[in-house]
Amino acid sequence: MRAKGLAALVGTIAAGAAAMAGGSAPALAEPLHELVPHVFAQPPTTAECETDFGIACYSPLQLQSAYDMAPLYHHGLTGAGETIAIVDSYGSPTIQGDLATFDQAYGLPAPPSFQIIQPAGAVPAYDPNDSDVVGWAEEASLDVEYAHSMAPGANILLVETPTDETEGVAGFPQIVEAENYVVDHHLAGVITQSFGATEQTFPNPFAIYALRLDYVNAALNNVSVLAASGDGGAADSELDLVDYFPFRAIDWPASDPLVTAVGGTQLHLNAAGARTAPDNVWNDTALLGGPAASGGGTSTVFPRPFYQGSVASQVGFARGIPDISMSAAVDGGANVYLGFSGTGGVTPGWYVIGGTSEASPLFSGVVAIADQAAGHWLGTLNPALYAIGDRGPTPITDITSGNNTVTFTNSNNVTYTVNGFTAGPGYDLASGLGTADGARLVGELARFP
Repeated sequence: MRAKGLAALVGTIAAGAAAMAGGSAPALAEPLHELVPHVFAQPPTTAECETDFGIACYSPLQLQSAYDMAPLYHHGLTGAGETIAIVDSYGSPTIQGDLATFDQAYGLPAPPSFQIIQPAGAVPAYDPNDSDVVGWAEEASLDVEYAHSMAPGANILLVETPTDETEGVAGFPQIVEAENYVVDHHLAGVITQSFGATEQTFPNPFAIYALRLDYVNAALNNVSVLAASGDGGAADSELDLVDYFPFRAIDWPASDPLVTAVGGTQLHLNAAGARTAPDNVWNDTALLGGPAASGGGTSTVFPRPFYQGSVASQVGFARGIPDISMSAAVDGGANVYLGFSGTGGVTPGWYVIGGTSEASPLFSGVVAIADQAAGHWLGTLNPALYAIGDRGPTPITDITSGNNTVTFTNSNNVTYTVNGFTAGPGYDLASGLGTADGARLVGELARFP
């Protein structure tokens, strides 16, 4: 398994970047997260991360503030009565304890209900020597902790699947089965997915169309489906899980028109969570020595959906992603508690994690609260997001700086630069419509149309 983007060892970032730039260092593929493998005994502050390692790190309380969630909580809008389904291969052996430790550290309430299901078959026993299994355990903790932090009153449903999702078709039949189970049994109003596979790694477009019946099912049952847009910037992983395609490419399921693709931004926050500078497109490629940036571009499989008609000048005749963006930077990563040990030096403690794997669960919390405010499930979100984004003033804050260009060296020792997209006024293929003002966006979504 190879995660899209590269992890960096804090404290030896320069050395790690030099090693990874050679193309032979392991990277995580899906899941779409970037782990900084330095463990803290206590959750670090932003100042400690900046002083000790030269990067920022943020708590859930800072992110709640940055996304203007307090007015919602003040009015009892916490996601109460709603359920967020989080889908991950394998899951985590310590996830319930991880969330309890996370909540205690930050004074968050436990979710009213936290259930784990395995509808596509029993998950193999946790193997701390299997880097794929460990990577998914990291992913599960990130997903659960940050979906919960944004919607602390929502129920959490962790949906574990028994097969590793990497590139191409692998793992997706079990994901389809699991997600159809969630939809058919009306278990959740929003599904978040922090994984994906490059469109070009599937045998043909029909292979993708055959795997998207769960998204059709979700749309018919008013379930909102989100997906991380990817961590490879304008490029994306090849099927060999080692190299990147030397041309623009994007992930599915983020590229699916029935899915809301959540891209990545870099936040600049003080200790209270107030912005010290505007958000920009997430791109840590220079810091990490290989592709580590918000996935974005146009699909080779899906034509432009009707709701992107207003942004046809940007997407052309194809489906464009992302739709919206949230925090994903490693330099500005999320504090996550991991309670397990595993390969790569992982031991119980606090870590800093970034990637669009963070962005999708963050947005799932906003959606769950919008469901609560509306009094019903909102279903497919994109028509509403683009209609809202066309209005002014909008609860979606435009991102106008940064790009998702990436440079990398493949196993053939050739270095490539894939020129990406630059953020500017309005919709763009680096940041989508922009980023959420939680309180205002919940109100707009709940009232739509």
